[in-house]
Amino acid sequence: MKGVLLVNLGTPEAPTPAAVGAYLKEFLSDPRVVDLPRWLWLPLLNQVIIPLRRYRSAAAYSEVWTPEGSPLLVGSRNLADRLAVSLEGYDETRLAMSYGKPVIRQGLEELRAVGVDELTILPLYPQYSGTTTESVFDAVSRHLRDLQWFPGLESIQKYHDAPGWADAVAATVREFQASAGTPEKLLFSMHGIPQRYVRNGDPYAGQCEQSTRDIATALNLDEGDWLMAYQSRVGREPWLQPYTDEVISELAKEGCKHLQVVCPGFAIDCLETLEEIEMQYRDLFLKHGGEKFEYIPALNDRDDHVALLADLVRAQSPE
Repeated sequence: MKGVLLVNLGTPEAPTPAAVGAYLKEFLSDPRVVDLPRWLWLPLLNQVIIPLRRYRSAAAYSEVWTPEGSPLLVGSRNLADRLAVSLEGYDETRLAMSYGKPVIRQGLEELRAVGVDELTILPLYPQYSGTTTESVFDAVSRHLRDLQWFPGLESIQKYHDAPGWADAVAATVREFQASAGTPEKLLFSMHGIPQRYVRNGDPYAGQCEQSTRDIATALNLDEGDWLMAYQSRVGREPWLQPYTDEVISELAKEGCKHLQVVCPGFAIDCLETLEEIEMQYRDLFLKHGGEKFEYIPALNDRDDHVALLADLVRAQSPE
């Protein structure tokens, strides 16, 4: 029997300082995410960063929390449920989170319990990075060893270049603009990582650039119609540039009145798109003279997203 484990980043269980603090501790303790020496990083994390960030982050989560729960968890569940239907009779599908719940070990235990002997791991990151994708593979390998379970294993490292992905993102842009109009500029905002990681060999930046070019080509955009930037930086060391907030400020100051932002590195809408982009950066654009700012939603559980992921899984584990 063939099984699929979808894995997304994770989310607090509630928009409270306590829940956010617990989530941040798990997330930021991962050496794939922050690779500083543990003796230096963990005291700083536990004694300074979490106490300072948990209240601010909890307030941000409260802005986007839904009656059903975290947008990332709700959206990921919807996608997993739709993918399971698409693969019904062919695969067992489970959802897990790298940090928070449902945990990866639980998903693996459930797949083993129903008799899965061929397993495909699908991290919901279109572009590969050691900070995200490889962290998933680390956790899966660790739990499989602990469980003494060794199914046939396929791991999908990236899918930004899978057939249909760029076209699906382009379709979201076209459909949005059919009602909202065409902006003066379209900004592609990708999640950032420290520049140091890329210098050390992480291919993430190159894949982000290729992704953006592929979508722009699918949209028949001219070079002057679009830009790419990186969001969500933290700390003092240089991250991938240009920075989204600085680009947005400069566009507004230079006279851009209508800006749309799409975030094709995010499979599911989450805090970074719904609060950081749609709220914080909207205010930033308007503050500096912009007049119309719009965020174009992620693929989420669109039909074309479900279809391309199903095709990707089938291609990894053919009949």
